[in-house]
Amino acid sequence: MSDTLSPRDRLIVALDMASTDEAERLIDRLGDAVSFYKIGYRLGYAGGLALAERLVKGGAKVFLDLKLHDIGNTVEEGVQSLARLGAHLLTVHAYPQTMRAAVRGRDSVPGSALRLLAVTVLTSYDDADAREAGYALSVSELVGMRALAAREIGIDGIVCAATEAAQVRAIIGPDRLIVTPGIRPAGSETGDQKRVVTPSAAIRAGADCLVVGRPITAAADPRAVAQSIVAEIAAA
Repeated sequence: MSDTLSPRDRLIVALDMASTDEAERLIDRLGDAVSFYKIGYRLGYAGGLALAERLVKGGAKVFLDLKLHDIGNTVEEGVQSLARLGAHLLTVHAYPQTMRAAVRGRDSVPGSALRLLAVTVLTSYDDADAREAGYALSVSELVGMRALAAREIGIDGIVCAATEAAQVRAIIGPDRLIVTPGIRPAGSETGDQKRVVTPSAAIRAGADCLVVGRPITAAADPRAVAQSIVAEIAAA
């Protein structure tokens, strides 16, 4: 899968901000250094879906990181609506019923290019968090179990920490996407992420696309940081 992606298309900038005006100012500053953007809860609930449509119409790629998880009918109908926006990627939580419903919803929209990604275990979780949530399995075991279910159901790819990318690649095979958040260039603050790696390490581990937020969005020169990450991806 990664052979078909340019280094620039492997970088997804997370627009984790409070307003579309703020997001659009950043997009203008990044210019052609970036071609792929992630819109999550914060911006999605503040006009981000309309921004997603504008970005797609302008030739950019959009990753809707909405992590859908609900009863099957609700997920199916939600995915139908989102598929019509023209977004390229959409996340759902990696619960079998949820994933099956998402596939049905996407497949019911003629001509949709939307690709579904299953979120295995959030990158802010470690084994202690998994235990607190009631799981007897380790994070690594949960990731493996959920990646296998996603493959069997027909999900297009997996979102996982780069530290699990090699494990996930062995499970899902070479033809599905691996998207990794928790990417931090050397010297960056880790913030609330607990399982982080550098861009080059993530690519070497088997990731296809890397989600980067604060190291770019909080930088004095976000375009320069984005360009340096793309260069690091290309070198890896």
